[in-house]
Amino acid sequence: MRFLAARPAHDLTYSDVFLVPGRSAVASRLDVDLAPGDGTGATLPIVAANMNSVTGPRLAATLARRGGIGVLPQDLPAAELAEAVAWVKEQSPVWESPFVLSPDATVADALELLPPVAGHGVVLVDGSGALIGALEAVRLATALPDARLGDLLRRGGGYVHDGSVSEPHAVFEALTDAAVDFAPVVTDGVLDGTVSRRGAVRGAIYSPALDDRGRLRIAAALGINGDVRGRARRFAELGVDVLVLDTAHGHQEGMLAAVERVAELGLGLPVVAGNVVTPDGVQDLVEAGADIVKVGVGPGAMCTTRMMTGVGRPQFSAVLETAETARSLGKAVWADGGVRYPRDVALALAAGAASVMIGSWFAGTIEAPGALEHSADGSLFKQSWGMASTKAVQARFGGGDRWELARKELFAEGISASRIRVDPEMPGVEDLLDMITTGVRSAFTYAGAADAHAFHDRAVVGTQSSSGYEEGKALPMSW
Repeated sequence: MRFLAARPAHDLTYSDVFLVPGRSAVASRLDVDLAPGDGTGATLPIVAANMNSVTGPRLAATLARRGGIGVLPQDLPAAELAEAVAWVKEQSPVWESPFVLSPDATVADALELLPPVAGHGVVLVDGSGALIGALEAVRLATALPDARLGDLLRRGGGYVHDGSVSEPHAVFEALTDAAVDFAPVVTDGVLDGTVSRRGAVRGAIYSPALDDRGRLRIAAALGINGDVRGRARRFAELGVDVLVLDTAHGHQEGMLAAVERVAELGLGLPVVAGNVVTPDGVQDLVEAGADIVKVGVGPGAMCTTRMMTGVGRPQFSAVLETAETARSLGKAVWADGGVRYPRDVALALAAGAASVMIGSWFAGTIEAPGALEHSADGSLFKQSWGMASTKAVQARFGGGDRWELARKELFAEGISASRIRVDPEMPGVEDLLDMITTGVRSAFTYAGAADAHAFHDRAVVGTQSSSGYEEGKALPMSW
């Protein structure tokens, strides 16, 4: 990457910069390869942050099916984490993970899982797990809240797709011929997932992130205190594909020691460590054994670190300088936080990030943990909170000594309660992936780059004023 003019002496945020179009021989966005090449096995440079309100098993599986990686948070109890990893590994890499309910469940129950929009639905099974049928989500819009889902089924349960037909174009045509937009998939008599017309199209564009046994990949975060080696071994035994050592201040002795202990195990898994914002931080973590370094202090939507402590760094400059150091050492960085638009993801990749971590942006999706809620005006939202907030501290330490919990609550930072709107036009994480990757693919073509390495090499970045940034936004009103 190079700057259009002289490299500024001050640090820059994503809003301070823009990409300059260059000569291109890349004819189509579909000719672009977005694989990060960071050793994680991902085919998409998107990582779901290890936040309790963001990454649960359903979001992790959905993201991996489209090529990204979800990081389970370190707060999960051991049994819950094991169950989450096992569930992800059991999911189909082709078909979407179904929302399964009993026929006795009500419309209100279903509406806590997903809004009444096209391309989504619920699958109904009986007490023995046998498929009864499926109900398209749009049907929920006209039904009474207390109506039984089983009573809303079409006679015979509706169309069921044969899982032996998996070629995306053929699946799309089968759904179209059946005049349905959503259907359960049965393979050899067993419910294998669900599929929609848009899902079939996505199957021809995205490539799943799969382990060496053909299962969806997943990452998990572990803290830096206690038996780090034991937890790392356990995670590897469970099938976790990427280990993420995570703490707010990654450039500290405790983190370096934890990375060394995990690296010494030789588990054969990528080790991610952070967070830092300086080349020295990257240098020390890599020397300790990190393969990937997480970059970002304070740019997250739920984070109050900069306002509370004054500590942090504008994210574009942090990514740019740390990525240069990581590359010189044969390693990579993940840009963690600060992305609000697809442009920001593209700029992070231009600066040299292998992948971009997304938190609150994904919290407002149907796959994120938690039930859908309705505000007074009828709009949908989900709850979100920062991982250093009082709510997160209570969840992490609430089962321990009450005095120690009170001490830790005293120093909590971050937002404990935030409503993240669920866009009815883009309620799923896949909808956001479509939007993000469309923008990033286009950015690659503007730079004349067919892959991530070429994009970083060819990208030209300029700086702009706040009015220059505002000029690039669409007008929220008619002419």
